[in-house]
Parts: sequence; C-alpha cells; structure tokens
Amino acid sequence: MDNCTLELAKALIARRSLTPDDAGCQDILIERLEKLGFKIERMRFGDVDNFWARRGTTAPVICFAGHTDVVPTGPVEKWGSEPFTPTIRDGMLYGRGSADMKTSIAAFITAIEEFVAANPDAPGSIALLITSDEEGVAVDGTVRVVEALQQRGEGIDYCIVGEPTCVSKLGDTLKNGRRGSLSGDLTVKGIQCHIAYPHLGKNPIHLAAPAIAELAKTTWDEGNEYFPPTTWQISNIRGGTGATNVVPGTVDIEFNFRFSTASTIDSLKAKVHAILDKHGLDYDLEWALSGKPYLTPKGSLVDAVAQAIKDTTGVIAELSTSGGTSDGRFIADICPQVLEIGPLNATIHKIDECVAVADIEPLKEIYRRTLVNVLVKK
Repeated sequence: MDNCTLELAKALIARRSLTPDDAGCQDILIERLEKLGFKIERMRFGDVDNFWARRGTTAPVICFAGHTDVVPTGPVEKWGSEPFTPTIRDGMLYGRGSADMKTSIAAFITAIEEFVAANPDAPGSIALLITSDEEGVAVDGTVRVVEALQQRGEGIDYCIVGEPTCVSKLGDTLKNGRRGSLSGDLTVKGIQCHIAYPHLGKNPIHLAAPAIAELAKTTWDEGNEYFPPTTWQISNIRGGTGATNVVPGTVDIEFNFRFSTASTIDSLKAKVHAILDKHGLDYDLEWALSGKPYLTPKGSLVDAVAQAIKDTTGVIAELSTSGGTSDGRFIADICPQVLEIGPLNATIHKIDECVAVADIEPLKEIYRRTLVNVLVKK
C-alpha cells in the first residue's frame, strides 16, 4: 500500500473543488468504497454534494468525517506551482486542499482499505460523512446529513474529523472540542442633531461607551479543564453620516462570543441585556448562533486515538479546544464522542498550502490503528 495515500491525495488535489463545488472528488471516493462493500447514500441539498457511506449494520459505529471543498486560491501567480496541480518539491506536497483536508480524506480511504483487508469480519460498522460545504456557508452540508440521520434514528458512536490540527509535528495536537460562536448585531439609538447644538440631540456613541467598557471587562466564565474562559470581542462599529458636523442618530456595533461549555447561550444573552439595560440604552439587538460548543472528555475514543498516535509517531498528543468552528459541532448532536486529528495546520488557507510527504503514510496509520483499537481490541 506504499504511496497509495499519496497518489489518492494527489488525485483529489487535482480536482478544482472550490466551495461548494465537489468537482468529482466524491465520485473517486465512492468508487473505492463500493469495492469494499459500503452502502452509499448520495445526499444533495441545494448546490451541495454530500454522501453517507456505511459498512456494517451493528454497533459500535465509527465514522470518518471531512470535506472535499476548498477555499479560493488567492493570486495564482504568487504560488510556486499551479494550485490544482499537485506538486512535490523539497519533501512537501503542494496544492490547494493538501492540508485542509484532502490528504486526511485520502488517508481515511486507504486506512479503511487496509483495515478491511486484514479484518473483513470485524464487529461494528465503519462510516464516512463527506460534504462539499464546510468552507462556505455550511448550511447544506454536514448539518443536513446529520438531520437526515437523526430523523431516522441513526446515530454514531465515535467520529474522527480529519481537520488539520497539529502544530509542530504530526500527532502533537488532538482536538476534543470546539468553542461555540454567538454573534450580536447591536443598534443603539440616539437623536441626530447639529454637532454645535448637542443639547438638541443624543449622541448614541457617547451613550453606548460606558456599556461597551463594562462588556469588555466582564468575566463571562472561568472556563474549565478543557476550555479557556469565554471571550467577548467587538468586530465592527459604524456610526455617523460621514459629515463632521452631525451627531449621528444611531451607532451599530457587531460583536462575537467564543464561548465554552462553562456558559450557555441563554446565560450570555441575559448578561448582555442586563448590562445594556443597566445603562439605560434604547437599543435593538439581533442574535445569531453559528455554532454550539462541544466537548469529548477523556474516555474510550480519546484513549484509542492517543494510543494510535503514540504507536505510530511516538508523540504524546495534547488535547486542545482552540481554534474556530468545525463540522464537529453538527456531528456532536448525534455522536457523544467526536475528535479531530489531521496534518499540520501551518499553511491552511495560505498561498503554497502544503503537507509533508513524510507525514502522509503515518497519518493513514493513525487512522488504521484507531480502527483496530476501537473495533478489534476490546
């Protein structure tokens, strides 16, 4: 099986799968999975191609999840080679999606192929959930597949998401959760007037300033064993007409919470409203939740993956909940144990995205050993 993962990764990278276009990547995967006896369900929602594949009918179900879509390349002339022409130089495989996350998907497939060849009658089930809508708006991808599975009562016991997680060396970081993301669009109302006659108006920026200061210094929670404290940050403030002699009538403030499991959506909203009301503001506030936090505590899946990493690389993985959101937030609704492990993330979304060729087969081996640890070693 030497170089099989590399060759499959190259075949996927060569597909110009700019989100949400799959560009035929999933056809390549499905063809190989069907040969292993997987039942394939193509699930297309809107312009998004997804599929759910499963081999076996019994528990436990271990699922590999990932996305075939990639972000735009940026200026092609700044790349050292054409972004969708997989190129090896100086021991690195270059191409858009090489790290995020086509190499992981290739490693899923070859790990499963090797595992099935050696353990054709292993108990339990192996599944894959693949989408082409992770890098985009993420409304017709994994979340829709999860809803479909949920509606028919089909759950997942363990899930490995192939997001690029590692920092310095393969296997050094294992993500066992992600913070939630809650945004607010706040409009504070005042009264517009000539700036030379401020007594005839109310400056909403001045009115909002004390509340902003209090929100900025508020401790929302202390975090916990797995998560840092919740953070609140302003991303945009807009006020004024553009003229220098007009007090504006409103000021718009956009902010975001990255929150841990130590807080709830309702508790954060309640604290914000209490502070705004305390300062006597006339305001409108619209909320948008883009992701709930999820957490997989230390347990059977953490042990299985951490052991696979150690046996393959000699590295002791560190648990982390850092970073932005991932599709793990959707899968956690039907799966109690979700972990993310993939290649180094130093070049993701950058010009000259790449992975070390020397890490490709070990990544496959981590996934293969995880299957053994979950389904064979009891």
